[in-house]
Amino acid sequence: MSNYKLNGYIAWISVCIIWGTTYLAIRIGVAHIPPMLFAGIRWIVAGIIFISALKLSGKKLPPLKDLKHIAVMGLLMLGFGNGLVVTGEQYISSGLAALLITTVPFWIVGFDSLAVKKSVFNKFIISGLLLGLVGVSAIFGDNWKDLFNKDYLIGVLSILGAVIAWSLGSVYSKHKKINAHPLMSAAVQMLVAGIAQTLLGIILGEISQVKINQEGIYSLSYLIVFGSILGYGSYIYAIEHLPLSLVSTYAYINPIIAVFLGWFVLNEKLNFYMIIAAILIIAGVMLVKKGSEVNLVKKLSGTQSST
Repeated sequence: MSNYKLNGYIAWISVCIIWGTTYLAIRIGVAHIPPMLFAGIRWIVAGIIFISALKLSGKKLPPLKDLKHIAVMGLLMLGFGNGLVVTGEQYISSGLAALLITTVPFWIVGFDSLAVKKSVFNKFIISGLLLGLVGVSAIFGDNWKDLFNKDYLIGVLSILGAVIAWSLGSVYSKHKKINAHPLMSAAVQMLVAGIAQTLLGIILGEISQVKINQEGIYSLSYLIVFGSILGYGSYIYAIEHLPLSLVSTYAYINPIIAVFLGWFVLNEKLNFYMIIAAILIIAGVMLVKKGSEVNLVKKLSGTQSST
């Protein structure tokens, strides 16, 4: 296994763990800082720090011709993707928000199939995605009646919008090759998304709603360092070096961590159904991982046979 591939797996594992904790931090943070300013400040500060560190290490800024593609990635994944998650968590629990994000692999694999104009599905990936869906249904199956609650519905629709935007951005990032270091690309995406979100927050009059306190500052700081710089940097690196169908399985692991932390810290609901669902979700992750490995072997075999 090459060093790039090994580092890719390490980056994927980091995303699986770190982003599972960010739902709790977001839930705490939006109770004190309105959503667009909360998200915007996070990405601006993280972007500036990340770009500065990369410049000091000798990395170059992306060429001008690639900036528009990097901006599209940043606006889709961070501007809309993360922004709608922050918006949604004003209305639903951090655990449920994380659970809804588990639909990411469905969208990514589907959009990826459209992008390459051929199916990337196989029996393992299909079985894994279906098993993951059953797991998700088991976790929040008793909440369907809450969809008739306006605030709850806004929260759910916001998260689903975030899922679609994030998935589109991930596939675009995978197939739109740019001449920039992946980490520098991620840093510029942070800055672009942060500026857009902050401007929107100012237009919406969020400045008057800001409450400066310890909890808000701590949650924002955690998201800047771990969720943004370490987490998003790892995600961009992982999708550069690993199959998208594998990397997208982070969305099955994040909810397990998020639901536990929500229960442990905020007393959010945790019951027997969630435990069973966690087992199903992990099994789904293993199947999707197996499916991505099968696709990779077939691709390599086809390349070798044509040479």
